[in-house]
Amino acid sequence: MKETAQPPRTYVLGLLFVGVLMAALDIAIVGPALPAIQRDFQVSEQALAWVFSLYVLGNLVGTPAIAALSDHLGRRRIYTLSIAGFALGSLIVALAPSFAVLLIGRLVQGISAGGIFPVASAVVGDTFPPEKRGSALGLLGAVFGIAFLIGPILGGVLLLFGWPWLFLINLPIALVMIIASLRLLPTQSVAVKSRFDLLGTLMLGAALSALAYGLTVLDPAQLAQGQLDPLAVPMLIAAVLLFPVFIWVEQRATDPIVQPALFRSRPIRLIAVLAVGAGIAETAIVFIPSLLTLAFGVSVSTASFMLLVIVLSMAVGSPVSGRMLDRLGSRLVIIGGTLLSATGLLLLGLFPLNLVVFYLSSVLLGLGLAVLLGSALRYVLLNETAASDRAAAQGLLTVTMGVGQLLGAVLVGLIATTATQPLDGYARAFLSIGIFMGGLTLAALGLHDRATERARALELSSSVSR
Repeated sequence: MKETAQPPRTYVLGLLFVGVLMAALDIAIVGPALPAIQRDFQVSEQALAWVFSLYVLGNLVGTPAIAALSDHLGRRRIYTLSIAGFALGSLIVALAPSFAVLLIGRLVQGISAGGIFPVASAVVGDTFPPEKRGSALGLLGAVFGIAFLIGPILGGVLLLFGWPWLFLINLPIALVMIIASLRLLPTQSVAVKSRFDLLGTLMLGAALSALAYGLTVLDPAQLAQGQLDPLAVPMLIAAVLLFPVFIWVEQRATDPIVQPALFRSRPIRLIAVLAVGAGIAETAIVFIPSLLTLAFGVSVSTASFMLLVIVLSMAVGSPVSGRMLDRLGSRLVIIGGTLLSATGLLLLGLFPLNLVVFYLSSVLLGLGLAVLLGSALRYVLLNETAASDRAAAQGLLTVTMGVGQLLGAVLVGLIATTATQPLDGYARAFLSIGIFMGGLTLAALGLHDRATERARALELSSSVSR
């Protein structure tokens, strides 16, 4: 893949930043709309949960296919189509005549969002030299902290005009983004490849769909009582059976959607495991408000407000860790990130909860997740993959994080139900995840040192230029 144009990097980064922010804001601002949506369509709490679940499912399934397509068809084309698809999904949601149509719109949004962040990360690899990639990825990673800071406020303001405006606001932003993408994103000639791996895409989509659905409906409280959704176990079994079939298909594909050769790299194997751990640790944050209401007797809204310390730490930590990647390399930064995350979770699990312990653990957890969710893992993949596979590798990272998020929700719920006192149950869950993250800290020692990593990145960059 060779660049035929070189627009200013700051313009490209600004464009990518706004696109990722739009997708991230949609997750953060939809919460205030849920009561109004439930009232307008007269649906149950269980049905309402699918407004989130279908978005996550679409993102999980759509990401690997859309990311791989960008390696075939070029970044500009796929990024622009992803933005357009996201706008279309937003319009379907806003104008939905029924709840079923609204869910279709959310699914379209989720699938389209699956092409925004991985392709943006791949563009960073195409546009920025190895010594500047960390800073660029760090700024993109900060988007999620910013989105969760301003999202609820923006959602509350737009809600004054009616909940559809939370989605209609995406349309003018997307229009500007599409025009800017066509003008600013570098035109790239894509290396000639064989036919797109449609069979592998379908197999992976089916396996991920079955896994996501099975884990989503696997209610830990019902599981502890011996009650299960009738489709939960069949879907999980289907996922277990489909993944080996997918691997078999990919090993025989001319140009597989997930290159088996990627996993010959030890850093890439480690990053896949670290991504699952990061997803599990991220999900633990969702349960912290429940912990706070039990420990301090505060309301749910107050408990959610107390999470701002974690969000601020992530927003500050992401660009800082990005700069550290360029100076120190990924191994030291990732070791630090996993260690901080582990320490923050262990504090919640080992010590009686008071405000000092909570806010100290919040800062440590926020800074640690800023590293793991922001830029560090993506930085390693950019340095370990050729340009022809960059987006597919970034998409794979998104998928493994998503799987970790799904697993985390089930694990925390299951561990929490093992204690007679709910507060003790959550402490056990955070302790267990903290121990797991401590193990990942040791695993991160297997990553390349800075000199080896830089040499690898330069080798791949020079092979592309030739």
